[in-house]
Amino acid sequence: MGRERFEELVGDALDQVPRDLVELVENVVVLVEDEPPVDDADLLGLYDGTPLTERDTMYAGVLPDRITLYRGPILRMCESDADVVDEVRITVVHEIAHYFGIDDDRLHELGYG
Repeated sequence: MGRERFEELVGDALDQVPRDLVELVENVVVLVEDEPPVDDADLLGLYDGTPLTERDTMYAGVLPDRITLYRGPILRMCESDADVVDEVRITVVHEIAHYFGIDDDRLHELGYG
């Protein structure tokens, strides 16, 4: 699957996030990279920022938080285009949840691990 199509799937996944939640997300950019910066074949996505649960009154004037999806690992783990669609959706939700301060253990319980 080409990069352009993959980026469309990321956009589609973002469009499926409930509007009430999306409206709470501020100062976040969503990126697609081909490979993770570390040698971790299992890393499908990464939230880089300060979760809402850790912000205080001093949190201001910062660069946007980043959600990055890694195209290569997602494509390698999926057997079909339908699998890619599902995994992109799951990964987008997983990383947005980190923005809200939800940890990996809870995400696994919810089926977004």
